Amino acid sequence: MTETAGGRDAEAVSKFVESFAAQLVEAGMQRMPARVFAALLSSDEGALTSAELGERLRISPAAVSGAVRYLAQTHMVSREREPGSRRERYRVHGDQWYEALTNRETLIKRWEGALREGVTSLGEHTPAGRRMAETLAFFEFVEGEVAAMMERWRVHREKTFGPA
Repeated sequence: MTETAGGRDAEAVSKFVESFAAQLVEAGMQRMPARVFAALLSSDEGALTSAELGERLRISPAAVSGAVRYLAQTHMVSREREPGSRRERYRVHGDQWYEALTNRETLIKRWEGALREGVTSLGEHTPAGRRMAETLAFFEFVEGEVAAMMERWRVHREKTFGPA
C-alpha cells in the first residue's frame, strides 16, 4: 500500500477519484474536467497545481489546462497564485455546488427570456406557442424552487457546519 501525504491509501484515493469522475461523466460532465474536479475535491487542501494534477491523474499539462478552463467557466474551481510564485493553484471551494446552481439561475433567466420571445413569435394559442408557454412555466417554477431550496440549504449548512 502506498500512502498519500495525509496517510491515506493512495490506490484507494485514486479509485475514488476515478469512480466519482465516472459518476460525473454519466451525469453529463466531460471526462477530463470530471477527473480534475474529483482530484481537487479529494485533496486535503482542496487545491493543487497543474503539475500536481498531472502527476496524480497521469495526464498532460494541456489536458489539465483544458479541464481547468472548463471548470473555471462553470464556477466549479477558481485559480489562485501561489504566494511568491508565478505558478497557479486550482481550488475547489466547499460551496462549489451552491455556486454551480446559483450560476445556473442566470442561464435559466436567459432561457426564460428566449422562451417569452418564442411564445410571442409563435402565438400563445398555437400548439407550438402553448408548448413554449408550458416550457417557460416549467423554468419559472424551477427557478422559484431552486431559490427557496438554496435558502434552506444556507440555513442547514450553517447549523451543520457553522458559519461559512
